[in-house]
Amino acid sequence: MSDNPLLCGARGERHLLLGNEAIVRGALEAGVHMISCYPGTPSSEVPDTFYHLGGDNRYRIEYSINEKVAMEVAAGAALGGAMSLVTMKHVGLNVAADPLFTSVYTGLPGGMVVLTADDPGCHSSQNEQDNRNYARFAMLPCFEPASAQEAKDMTREAFRLARELQQPVMLRTTTRVSHLRGPVTFDSLPVPQPKIPFTRDPGRFVPVPAVALRRHEALRDIMERARRIAEDSPFNTLHEPQSPTRLGIIVSGVARDYLADALVTGGWEERVRVLELGMSWPLPYERLATFLRSCERVLVLEEGAPLLEQDVRALVQRYGLSTKLEGKNDSLTELAEYSTTLVVRRLAAWLETSCPPLSTRPVNKELPGRPPNLCPGCSHRAVYYAARQVFGDDAVYSSDIGCYTLGLLPPLRTADFLVCMGSSVSAGSGFARASNKQVVAFIGDSTFFHSGMTGLANAVFNKHDILLVILDNGTTAMTGHQPNPGMLQEQLGAGNTHMDIEAIVRAMGVQECVKVHAYNVRSVIKAMDSLKSKTGVRVLIAEEPCVLYARRQLKKTSPQVAEVVQQGPEAMRCLEQLACPAFYREGENLAVDPSLCSGCMVCLQVAPKAFKARKR
Repeated sequence: MSDNPLLCGARGERHLLLGNEAIVRGALEAGVHMISCYPGTPSSEVPDTFYHLGGDNRYRIEYSINEKVAMEVAAGAALGGAMSLVTMKHVGLNVAADPLFTSVYTGLPGGMVVLTADDPGCHSSQNEQDNRNYARFAMLPCFEPASAQEAKDMTREAFRLARELQQPVMLRTTTRVSHLRGPVTFDSLPVPQPKIPFTRDPGRFVPVPAVALRRHEALRDIMERARRIAEDSPFNTLHEPQSPTRLGIIVSGVARDYLADALVTGGWEERVRVLELGMSWPLPYERLATFLRSCERVLVLEEGAPLLEQDVRALVQRYGLSTKLEGKNDSLTELAEYSTTLVVRRLAAWLETSCPPLSTRPVNKELPGRPPNLCPGCSHRAVYYAARQVFGDDAVYSSDIGCYTLGLLPPLRTADFLVCMGSSVSAGSGFARASNKQVVAFIGDSTFFHSGMTGLANAVFNKHDILLVILDNGTTAMTGHQPNPGMLQEQLGAGNTHMDIEAIVRAMGVQECVKVHAYNVRSVIKAMDSLKSKTGVRVLIAEEPCVLYARRQLKKTSPQVAEVVQQGPEAMRCLEQLACPAFYREGENLAVDPSLCSGCMVCLQVAPKAFKARKR
C-alpha cells in the first residue's frame, strides 16, 4: 500500500496540499471508483496524482484519447453504478459538451463529478472562457472552491450530491485555485463504496425525442431540489460585522480570496456584510433575496463573465427591490485575473474612501524576461528548420495545440494560424481549398489521437491537397508526459495497448506516407522536398522522443555536447536560423552552454564547419 498521505492519511491529519491534490483527497474520501481524463493545464495534476498513487485497488484511472471520450467513459461508469470523476481544462469541456448535455438529461445513478479547470489570464490556453456558463446552459449544480481545504471538501460534497440527485455535478476551479498550496484537514477514507445496481429503463436512458422531452421536464424538478440544497449549503456563508451596516458584497469563486485580503488591507471588515457563494449554481434565491432586502447598496464581485451580476440584477427586478446594485466596471472587467490590488482599489471607490497605499514596485526589476521557447534539443526545432529550408514563405503553416505551437516564434515561423485542438489538418485543408496555396500542417502524436485522426479521414475522403507533419515525440509532452496510444508498449505497460501511427495513417487510405528521424536533418529535408512535389494528402511522421521525457523517464543521456570551433558567417547563420536556447553570445562570438546542450547535434548538421561534438 502507498505511504502517500493522500491515500493513507487518517481523519484529523493536516497536510499542505496543492488545490489539485486536495481534489484527489476529496474524491478518495467520497469513495470514487473511476477517473477518466484528458490532461490539460491547470487540471493535469489531478489525474496524474491518481495515476502515481496507484490506488491500492480503490479506483481505476484512465487517460482517454480526448475529453469527449473521457466524458463518455465516466458517464458509462456512472450508469453502471460507479462514482466517477472526469477531469479536463476549460476548453476541453467544449469537446465533451455533447455527452455532458445528454448525461444531464438522462441522469447517472452512480454519480459523476465533472472537474473543469478554467484559465483566466490565458496562462496556458487559447481563451478565457468561463465554464460557469456550462453549469447554467447544461443545467447542473456547480461548486467553486477558493482554498485547498474547500477543494477537498467541495469535491466530497459534489460526489454526495451527484449520487443523491443522480445527476452530474460540476466542480469548477481556476488556475490560482488548482495551483495554490494550503493546509488541508483530512476526514476519514471510507471502505470501498457500493455501486448502484443498474436497472434497465430505456424510457430514461435512451433519449429519443419523446424520452428527452420528459427528461427535460424532470430535470427542472431536479434543479429545484438542488436549489433548495443550495439555500442551506455550508459553502454559502454570510459574514456579518459587529456593527449594523446597509452595505453588502456578494462574491463567488476565487474572488472570495481577493476580497478577504482587500478587506483586511483597507481595514474595512466592519463596514460591509459579505455573502460568499461556494455552491454557486443553482443560486439560493431566497437567501440572496433576504440579503438584498437588508442592504441599500450591493457590490457583486466575480472573476470572469458577469454571470452572477446578471442573475442578481434579475432577482432585484423579480422581487421589486430598491437595492442599488453594482458590479463590473472599467477597473474590474471580464478580462484576465483579479488581484488584491485591483479589488482594494474597487472597494475604496465603492466605499467612497481613500485607497490605502499599495506597493506597485516589482519584487526584483533585474529579473530577465523568459519568453516561451522550445527546449534545447527539442526535435520539433529540427523539423521546423527543415520546413523553412524546403518551403520558406511559399507555404502556409497550419498549427495545432502542443509544445510545437511555439514554432510560431522567429526565426522558425512555422505557425500561421491555429483554430483548436486537432484542427491543423482540417483547417489547413479548408484553407488550401479556398486559397489554392500550399499548406503544411503540424500536429503532435497525442493531438493526432485526440482529434487529428478525424480530420485526416476527412481530408482523404474529400481529396484535399495538404501535407501533414506528425511530430511524434512519444508522449503527451506539453502537459507532463502523460501516456497516449502512440507510446511504445514498454512505456505503456500491460494496462494499455500501443497503436502505430504509420499503420493508422495508411489504413485511412493515405498513399504518400514517409517516416523519418527528426534529428536527421538531411533525411527530413529530403522527405519534405519529395512530398512537396506531389499533390493530395501526404503525411510525414517525424519521430524522436521528447528530450525531457528521454532524460527523465527513459533515462537516456547524451555523452557529448556541441562546441563552436569556427566563428564566422556559418556559425551566425546557425544561430539566426536554428536559434537553439543553448546558444549564447560572448561579445561578437557564438558559444554553446554545455549545461543546456542536449547533444542532439542538429547544429553540426546545419553548420558542420562551425561546430563539432566533444565529450561532456
